[in-house]
Amino acid sequence: MTRGQAGLLFAAPALCILAVFFLLPVCAALALSVTDFDIYALADLRNLRFVGLRNYVELLSRPLFWKALGNTLYFTAVGVPLSVAASIGAALLVNSRLVRFRGFFRTALFAPVVTTLVAVAIIWRYLLHTRYGLINFGLGRLGIGPVDWLGNPHFAMPSIILFSVWKNFGYNMVIVLAALQNIPEDLYEAAGLDGASAWQQFRHVTLPMLGPTLLFVSILTVAGYFQLFAEPYVMTQGGPAQSTVSVLYLLYEEGFRWWNLGMASAVAFILFLMMFAVTALQLRFGRGAET
Repeated sequence: MTRGQAGLLFAAPALCILAVFFLLPVCAALALSVTDFDIYALADLRNLRFVGLRNYVELLSRPLFWKALGNTLYFTAVGVPLSVAASIGAALLVNSRLVRFRGFFRTALFAPVVTTLVAVAIIWRYLLHTRYGLINFGLGRLGIGPVDWLGNPHFAMPSIILFSVWKNFGYNMVIVLAALQNIPEDLYEAAGLDGASAWQQFRHVTLPMLGPTLLFVSILTVAGYFQLFAEPYVMTQGGPAQSTVSVLYLLYEEGFRWWNLGMASAVAFILFLMMFAVTALQLRFGRGAET
């Protein structure tokens, strides 16, 4: 057995899992997206018809799809930088030797990641309640009137973004923390001897050394944020005025509320292509920045 054949043998279980749980669903979604598969076809496959690209043409002509796409891009464009920045700040905090009880802070900052999303979303919904929410109570003590965080189209998506950043940044914090601890101390000592300030050390030593890790973290975060669903589903049900409808929420509505599975598969495949394209761009620009 050659080395290449041995490598394929060891990789075969992972490749089989990828084929079953990734490649097969993608192909199935693509096949369903060119049919009118609905609840009638689910009962009797003789009702299934091939419609070609009709689902895609109809989807692209819907104002709701473009609204959902805009909301998803807005959520991703604002939420990803905030999440990455929060993870870097938290990692620097818990890595600092000047901070006491670092183990406690690491656990506390990572705790939201392992909590049930639906449970904490319900808690945040009550925290943001217009009349009884703790946040508006605090604003009232400062002389600021109550804000309808989840009922105002201008505040609903920013509220969901803040919740998602709080919920997810701890995962990236652990990855960035591991990368921080892998930076040689000699670099900081040399920079200090050259008179570099703390900010200059962070800018010229820490950030360049964290480059590959930040690229990896940003790719994971973008992929996760494109799949926005549970937060608007629990907190706003896509409202108000469709300001929190996401592409994945639209997929759920088409597939599991109206049982239009052909259209839902078209939405899923468009979302897959978007995520693939954005990931490819991130890899290209990330590698270009490294060189």
